Amino acid sequence: MSVTDTEPSAELREARIPEGGMYEGARVLRRLPEGWQERPYERFELVPLGRTIGAEVRGLDLSRPLAPALREEVDRALLEWKVLFFRAQHLTSAQQCAFARQWGELETNPLLERGAGDDVVRFDKGGDAAPSFENVWHADVTFRERPALGAVLQLRQVPPIGGDTMWADMAAAYDNLPQSVKDRIDGATAVHDFIPGFARFYPPERLAPLQDLFPPVEHPVVRTHPDTGRRLLFVNTSFTTRITGMARQESDTLLRYLFQQAHVPEYQVRFHWQPGDIAFWDNRAVQHYAVNDYAPHRRVAERVAVAGDRPF
Repeated sequence: MSVTDTEPSAELREARIPEGGMYEGARVLRRLPEGWQERPYERFELVPLGRTIGAEVRGLDLSRPLAPALREEVDRALLEWKVLFFRAQHLTSAQQCAFARQWGELETNPLLERGAGDDVVRFDKGGDAAPSFENVWHADVTFRERPALGAVLQLRQVPPIGGDTMWADMAAAYDNLPQSVKDRIDGATAVHDFIPGFARFYPPERLAPLQDLFPPVEHPVVRTHPDTGRRLLFVNTSFTTRITGMARQESDTLLRYLFQQAHVPEYQVRFHWQPGDIAFWDNRAVQHYAVNDYAPHRRVAERVAVAGDRPF
């Protein structure tokens, strides 16, 4: 996406976007949806890692199928905390897929390197590997008509230092927007396209055949979570190119401001990996960023994605 440095129009100035895209002071940090009652978890121990996002789940063996009541409780924890961490699971690729399938059908991504099986994506970075494209705030595959519901990521090899992953709570990001900005984006749609996110890393002859498979799509700028009803900011730097029906300068200025919301530390959780750790996140509700600070060491991860529904 091209971003201009021109002055915002009178219409955007009237929207009272804070200077520089940020503002100081207290933020609303509401973890649970409106009317959602706080309840204990009875079948595992849950240790919060962030105020609104991120929790470690202890006492579960993910290599075995979850009983229905346990699966329901893990799902509630995912909805309430948005990303869950499970230490030292050391799942095989087949076990990782089997765990993810308990949330729905799996999807593949032909733009990424395959792992051990068609449903597994492999990230082998550092050393002599190609440059990374994960170290930018994004939600996965929003260029699809039905972006992924969630993802299950396991670290196979961890560098001796660095290589953390960060997640940002996009419900908190929406909650804290000025009302004037909410008024501008509620009901708006934006175009999502895979080309901006991948064009720097692949030759045109590889990308061209995929343009028919993944043409640009439109999604709401603010989506509603189908299970919790939360309002979520649903634009990201990698794939969102413009707001539909808005002049380019207006769109660029507003998107630049909305993209910055993932950078607010109060909305984030950061996880330091050990080999065999699992992260399971709700792709509808978060963005993530793989910190690329470990070269020349290797970082090897495998991800399985659960197919999602059409945002509304």
